[in-house]
Amino acid sequence: MKIQFLGHSACLITSGDKIWAIDPWLSANPACPQNFKEPAKIDYIVLTHGHADHAGEASSLAKKYGSKIFAAYELGLIMIQEGVPESHVVLMNKGGTVQEGDFAVTLTHAFHSSGYEKNGEVLYAGEACGVILQTPETTIYHAGDTALFSDMELITYRFSPEIALLPIGDRFTMGPEDAVEALTILESPIVIPIHHSTFPFLTGTPAEFKRLVEKEGLDSTVIELNPGEVYER
Repeated sequence: MKIQFLGHSACLITSGDKIWAIDPWLSANPACPQNFKEPAKIDYIVLTHGHADHAGEASSLAKKYGSKIFAAYELGLIMIQEGVPESHVVLMNKGGTVQEGDFAVTLTHAFHSSGYEKNGEVLYAGEACGVILQTPETTIYHAGDTALFSDMELITYRFSPEIALLPIGDRFTMGPEDAVEALTILESPIVIPIHHSTFPFLTGTPAEFKRLVEKEGLDSTVIELNPGEVYER
């Protein structure tokens, strides 16, 4: 199982011969290295919410690669309106789980806004979500864009994610301090910081996050990935 960080919140997760993309903002992503903007394939796409830096390229990628998109109901309908075949859009919502072969996708709560920009208008895209992806090897929690919230305890209780991908950039999501509090709740052995360093106003850094994790004495390993780098287990 491999997790490749492509900058911002974009991640490619490889398990067996399947590639899952979570929030694959690639071609317009200034943090994504040029040689990774066009992956060899994407089998499945999972979207946390409708903002352009997460879902803005999802429909074009799905049409290019024949990918199946998993998304909250309203955002999924927008993907269909954008030309993704209805048979390739899996409509979901928070608390729901969909089995896809040896994998399971669950949408969790997140505290954030969600809108999809089109032709100068902002369309309602449902609520922002986090994602639990259960693979044959492990359980991954991609928190999406979110504030700290105490009901992360339920994610720990229900799924015990081994790997947590947490936003740390601040301003639009948790900063390093709140991300450490989230990790205290989640107790994930592996944590990968995301949603940072793309723009100057995202001031939270992996170095600060790691320093605070060590200061708190948490029994978690912080994996700092530069865009394009891979964590493998």
